[in-house]
Parts: sequence; structure tokens; C-alpha cells
Amino acid sequence: MQQAMFGAGCFWGVQFYFDQIPGVTKTSVGYSGGHTENPSYEQVCTHSTGHAEVVHVEFNPKQVSYKTLLQHFFRIHDPTQLNRQGPDVGDNYRSVIFYYDEVQHEEAEAAKEAVQADYDAPIVTEISKAKRFYPAESYHQKYAEKTGKGMCHIAYTPLS
Repeated sequence: MQQAMFGAGCFWGVQFYFDQIPGVTKTSVGYSGGHTENPSYEQVCTHSTGHAEVVHVEFNPKQVSYKTLLQHFFRIHDPTQLNRQGPDVGDNYRSVIFYYDEVQHEEAEAAKEAVQADYDAPIVTEISKAKRFYPAESYHQKYAEKTGKGMCHIAYTPLS
């Protein structure tokens, strides 16, 4: 198994989307990229922790490639919006790819460059080395699946 970590706005819908991808074996929502240890949702929402809402993804590379996960990441949000997605505003909703090794780093940079051709505005997606992942509170895990709500900015359509 390999791991990936993405921030694409509100993590509820992002998690639901990634859970539909064949080869993804596990997802968790949480926080990463900031300076506060073990932050709470309330702290992250104050925009003082530096953390982004992220989805940690475990996947089987024999079934789905990291490149394919990157394509899905760019498909489900607007990577030209700085510190916001849909109605959600703040650095915790930023577009970010946290990579775990140099291969992921190179593939993330290449994917960002490739998708730039689809936009007039510059892509603002941050690409950074993975920092510690702090799982979000239990009520956030699988929120969209449990409640049927919380897709946020994600207009879910089944994968083709």
C-alpha cells in the first residue's frame, strides 16, 4: 500500500469522492500543514493554526496509480482559487498536495503543469512535503456517507 494526502476544500465531499475510486483502500479526514500540534476543528477554523483540511488516502498502486489520484484531485475542485473552495473561505480550505517521496513530488508538479493548460488563471495549488497528519474528530469521518450531506463544493458524479 501507498499513501497520499490532498486538500481540496471542505474535506467531507473530498473524502466521499476518493472513497469511490477503485484501488483506494482507506481514507481519513484531518488536518496537516500547520504549526499547531493536534489541532481541533474549532482551532483550525480560526485560521490561526496554518493547517489545511485534508484527506489522507491509502491506495493499492497495482489498482490505481498516484497519477490517476492526481487527475481526480484536480477534477473535483478549482485549483485557481486561493484559500477557498465554493462558499468556504480560509487557508484551511486551500488547494494542496502533500507528497511523501520525490516520485510523488515530481508527479504532482507534472500534473499541476499539465492541468494549467485548462485554465486562464494561474493554478495556486501548493505542493509541499507531507507533514504530520492529525486525524479529525470522529464525527467528521465519513460525514457525507453517514449523513447524506456535506458534499460542500463537490458536485459528485460517478466515475467513468
